[in-house]
Amino acid sequence: MRVQGKILGAVVTALAIGVGIAGGPAVAIADPTGGAAAQQWLATAVEAPKHPGVAIEWDVPITMSDGTVLRANVYRPADASGRAIGEKLPTILNVTPYTKLVSAVADAGLSLPGVGENLIAFLNELNLTGTPLDGIPELTGMVAGGGMKAFGVNRPLVQSGYVQVVVDARGTGFSQGMWDVLGPREQQDSVELVDWASKQSWANGKVGMGGVSYSGINSVQAAGHRPPALEAIFPVEPGNDLIRDIVGTGGGLGVGFMPLWLSLVNGTKLIPNAQDLLRGTVDQRWVADRLANPGTLLPELVQAMSAPTVGEISPTTLDVAQDGPFYQQRLANLSAIEVPTMVFGGWHDIFANSEPRIYNGIDLPPGEKQLVMGETYHLNPGQGFGTPGAPPRIDVLERAWFDKWLKGIDNGIDEYGPVTLLQQGGGWTTTDQFPRAGVEYERLYLSAAPSGTAGHSVHDGSLAADKPADSARLTVAPGLRSLCSRDSAQGTAGATVILGSVCTKDSRVQEGDGLTFTGAPVTEPTAISGPINVRLNTVHDATDGFWAVTLNDVAPDGRSTVLSNGALTSSLRAVDDSKSTKAPNGDYVDAHHRLSLESRQPTVPGEPTVLDVKLLATDAILQPGHRLRVDVYALSAPRYLPLGPMRSDSALRPQHLQLDPNQPSFVTYPTVGVER
Repeated sequence: MRVQGKILGAVVTALAIGVGIAGGPAVAIADPTGGAAAQQWLATAVEAPKHPGVAIEWDVPITMSDGTVLRANVYRPADASGRAIGEKLPTILNVTPYTKLVSAVADAGLSLPGVGENLIAFLNELNLTGTPLDGIPELTGMVAGGGMKAFGVNRPLVQSGYVQVVVDARGTGFSQGMWDVLGPREQQDSVELVDWASKQSWANGKVGMGGVSYSGINSVQAAGHRPPALEAIFPVEPGNDLIRDIVGTGGGLGVGFMPLWLSLVNGTKLIPNAQDLLRGTVDQRWVADRLANPGTLLPELVQAMSAPTVGEISPTTLDVAQDGPFYQQRLANLSAIEVPTMVFGGWHDIFANSEPRIYNGIDLPPGEKQLVMGETYHLNPGQGFGTPGAPPRIDVLERAWFDKWLKGIDNGIDEYGPVTLLQQGGGWTTTDQFPRAGVEYERLYLSAAPSGTAGHSVHDGSLAADKPADSARLTVAPGLRSLCSRDSAQGTAGATVILGSVCTKDSRVQEGDGLTFTGAPVTEPTAISGPINVRLNTVHDATDGFWAVTLNDVAPDGRSTVLSNGALTSSLRAVDDSKSTKAPNGDYVDAHHRLSLESRQPTVPGEPTVLDVKLLATDAILQPGHRLRVDVYALSAPRYLPLGPMRSDSALRPQHLQLDPNQPSFVTYPTVGVER
């Protein structure tokens, strides 16, 4: 590798913040654990509750402006007799499509005497290293790291003096209406729910919003509408650019997530209210709404995946199969957000594309906005939190965040971060921005010359500082080894981590279907921070194709760990330069593909076609002796699968990478603290 990073990410951060220098005062280095302040946050979160009980009002009807009735569970602090206290309190609002019954069951289980504490202790000690089941602790880390309380009901938070309101989103759970899937009507509902919550007899007028995934997205959208009573939000794993996040990343549908997710929500929304059944009553409007729309977006999903031509796709399906008004209406107005916002994400979350963008898009001073990114998937937010060197548990941070912004308690949470990152290949760090300050972009060329490190791949190529002198054509075909991969784990929200680290933390199985290009070992710690672009000079035997690319850290023992990934349908290669970012030399570093039929450009069989494949932004460090690797595949299911017409046009034929010094293929990646 031509350029070696000389400064560890943590050291760069320390210098940026201002470590003491000769002749000047010493300044403390920011601590990702939160230091002494975090110890107080933890003590506050686990102290004996101010109120001994929780009173629950089930299925409270809330009528929206169009007459639709939503149902909510209201959790209030209670005295020893179980009676709700009369004090007016701040409110935490969660809007969920997963039926509030789920959060109620989880709350009931975790609130059993001794269960919650003992479960967390057990999961913290669970160690299956060296066994085929070594991926299971990654999933259970959500409970130990406090993510489960952020997802459902945070009972200790309620007992400390908050009201929590969990609402079934319109058309889901026990609420009436048609499911709008984060659309304009649902966003209007959130604004009205904030107003409703602020005016109840138990409310003091201050409302916060939060939750995991869908609820987190909902809270970001609501904040963009500026409801007057909303004072702070705490979104965990929120998305925003939904088509590029998971619905159609690079034009490939997330088949490991979308079908199961839509089936889950549509299935649970058909479960009737048991209390109504016991009373012998039925909400006729609820029944009529479910009969009118039993499977929201499922017909469109099936048609988009099965139709062999665009002409056989209905206008409704086209609306959700490409970028356009459907997705533009679901973009949060980030620049309008003016309430303190703490965003949690993961480098391998299905919404990893959006989480740093949400933080950067909010125009608030650092501290009032914060970003925490772990090395997690969608199903395990908080994994590893609360352990030595890591941030406090998510529920602890949630308590501190709302105590500060809804109760005015000066607890120092606004001095945390503001950007707390798990640096892949290293440890937890704190910095003042993402990408890190001082980033410069480097280019390495894909070469057919063997690196001697990947004989297991279809072709063992190299990454070189100079253009290859000779031309070469390498061929790669779709394969199914991607079922055992980190791509698979990300695309299934983390479910396939049960296959173990042999799949999720080592790409050598998947690389049997791919082309690998590996650089020389670095001699100094080399930091990478930000988005990555891989330019491919391709040749197709059909009028379309599909490419999946990963950026990997290769250890001295040969283990190849994915740091970032991306994909692109060849015919959807058109880039919107007005929304893209380029390096000073003109290379794309964050290409924004249009992903619309209007901009679709079929490939010409046999002719070279240049593609810029956008990879997710990441933060990582290559340790001495490690190598950078680019993997190139013709498919990576279930993370992505081309839509029916594109799949039909490509016929999933083998594809070719033309390595040509006159039209080179290369990776453009961000480095920090480089030596020139």
